[in-house]
Amino acid sequence: SGANIIMQLALDSPEIVASLALLEAALPVAAGTPGRTGIPQAIAHYRAGDKAAAVDTFMRAVAGPDYRAVADRALPGAFDQAVADADTFFGQELPAVQQWIFGKAEGARITQPVLLVMGGKSHEVSPVWQQRQDMLTAWLSRAEPFVLDGATHMLHLQNTSGLAERLGVFFAAHN
Repeated sequence: SGANIIMQLALDSPEIVASLALLEAALPVAAGTPGRTGIPQAIAHYRAGDKAAAVDTFMRAVAGPDYRAVADRALPGAFDQAVADADTFFGQELPAVQQWIFGKAEGARITQPVLLVMGGKSHEVSPVWQQRQDMLTAWLSRAEPFVLDGATHMLHLQNTSGLAERLGVFFAAHN
């Protein structure tokens, strides 16, 4: 959701945003879009009171079946913390993302340089990541698409040095 937040800040206060790095923005997609069945299933688990299944289903849908091993290596206890935070995520953050409006008209208003980062393996998890990358590339006039090798939605945990290097080059050129 961080990408959504910075895009909204760029819309609301463009004078304080010099450039943006968007790591797989959570743009709303239409219900029934191929590759999005996991999100409704996760919500159903949450509503049924099974927070662990909700978190697991959601994370598999956005980051793939190996998400937990990746998270546990970098952030021991991350899954348990996500389950503990499930009420905030499923009760507040996810509904806010689903209600947020961002389309071609909003994209045209963002005139700052934008680094659009997508995991090189994200398309294997869901075609939605490529769809979002393509939409933002078309909507943002100064978009610089970048595919991070060896990563899914857990970009910062799967290829930390590759991401840091590309961010450094981008920000040095645009700030």
